[in-house]
Amino acid sequence: MAFDVVAVLCGAAILAPGLWVMSELQEPFRTAAGYRAAIGLLGFVMSYTLIPTIAKYTLKANMFGKDLGKRFIPAMRDTPVPEALGIVPAIGFLCCIICAQWAFAKDDLEMMVTFNSALISVCFMVLLGFMDDVLDLPWRAKLALPLVATFPLLCTYSGSTSIVVPKPLRVLLYSAGSNTLTPIGQLLDALVVVDIEAQGAILELGPFYLAYMCCMAIFCTNAINIYAGINGLEAGQSFVIGCFIMLYCALQLSLDSEDHHHYMFALTLILPFVGNTLGLLAYNWYPSTVFVGDTFCYFAGMTFAVVGIHGHFTKPLWLFFLPQLANFFYSIPQLFKLVPCPRHRLPRVDEASGLMVPSGFECKAGQYRFWKAILLLPSDATEMPNFTVINWALRVLGPLSERDLCMALMVLQVVTCAAGLVLRFYAGGHFFDG
Repeated sequence: MAFDVVAVLCGAAILAPGLWVMSELQEPFRTAAGYRAAIGLLGFVMSYTLIPTIAKYTLKANMFGKDLGKRFIPAMRDTPVPEALGIVPAIGFLCCIICAQWAFAKDDLEMMVTFNSALISVCFMVLLGFMDDVLDLPWRAKLALPLVATFPLLCTYSGSTSIVVPKPLRVLLYSAGSNTLTPIGQLLDALVVVDIEAQGAILELGPFYLAYMCCMAIFCTNAINIYAGINGLEAGQSFVIGCFIMLYCALQLSLDSEDHHHYMFALTLILPFVGNTLGLLAYNWYPSTVFVGDTFCYFAGMTFAVVGIHGHFTKPLWLFFLPQLANFFYSIPQLFKLVPCPRHRLPRVDEASGLMVPSGFECKAGQYRFWKAILLLPSDATEMPNFTVINWALRVLGPLSERDLCMALMVLQVVTCAAGLVLRFYAGGHFFDG
C-alpha cells in the first residue's frame, strides 16, 4: 500500500494540537488522558491490522463494489473493492470502550451505566449500518431507527435540560424596566419555563430538550452518510471532527473546568474513535482499497452524538459540523423531492481529462426557474447540478482529481472546525455569560 506523504503530514498536523494540549495538562488529568490515548493507539493497531484480513472475507461473501470514480482508469475500473469495512473500526472501538469501562468504571456504578448506554447506542447503529450495507434499507428506516438508538442515552442523561439565551435575544423575552416578561416571553413561557429571576437568560426546556437531543442524534448519523461518495471523505471528515473534539475536551480540562469528569468521559470515547478511524483512513484514502460503507457513517455519527450528549457540550458540537450542516440545508430541495434526486449524487468523471466535474440531472428549459435562479443558472438550462457541497466545490474550484477534491474538502473541514473552536472560546463571551 503506497502512502500519500502530503496526506500523512496533514493528518499528523491535525492530530498534534490535541495530543500536545493533553501532554500539558496538570495531574491527575495528564496521566488519565495518557491512559486513554494508549487505548486509542491500541484501536489504531487493531483496525490497521485487521482490515486487510476482513476485506478478504467480504470479497468471499461477494460484498464488494466498483469504484465509479475510476471507471476511465483501465488498471482500476474493474477491480472489486471490498465493501462495509467500517465494521472493523466499529468493532475495534467497541472493544476499546469495553476495556476502558473495565479500567476506569468498574467500581463506579453511575459511570458504568453511562458506559453501557453509550455502548448500546453505538452498537445499535453499527448493526443498523451493516444491515443497510447488506439489505439496502429504505430511508424511512434510516430515519426512524436512530431515534430508537437514542433512548439509552436519554434514559441515562444526567445533565441540565435548560439552555442559555444569547445576550442580544434576551430583550425579546424580558423587560428590565418593568421586571416582567415581554409578550414574546409570555408566549414562550406557555410552552417552556422562562426564568424570570435570571431575567430571561435561561429557558428550561424539559422534554423539548430531550427531543432536541434525539434530533441531533438523527442528524449526526445521517449527515456523514449524505456528505460522501469520494475516496477518503467519510473517514477523513470524521477523523478531523474527532481530532477537534479531542482538542476541545483537552482545552476544557486545561481550564480546570468543574465538569472535568464529563470531558474526561468524552476523551475516553473520542480517542479510541480517532485511533480506529485513522486505521481505516489509511486504506480508504485515495486510491481506496476498501469502502467504508454505511456501517462507518452511522457508527461515526452516533459516536459524535454520544460524546456530545454525555460530554454535555451539544452546542459546541454543532460548530464542528458546519460543512455537514451546509450540505444538509443545500441538499433540502433534493432530499424533500422538490427537484429530482438521483440515487447517486457523487461527481461524475470527465472521460477526456479524467478529472471530476459536477454531476447533475436533466430538466426542461422552463422548469425549476426558482432553483435555477438560486444556482445562478439561465432559466432555459436543461441540466442542473446536484445539490451537494461536493458539487458546489467543483463549481467553485473547477475540475479536480478525486484526491485533490478530497483534500480541498478536508481543508474546508479543518478551517470550519478551527473557526468553530475560536468562536467557542473567544467570541462566546459576547453572546453568553462567563
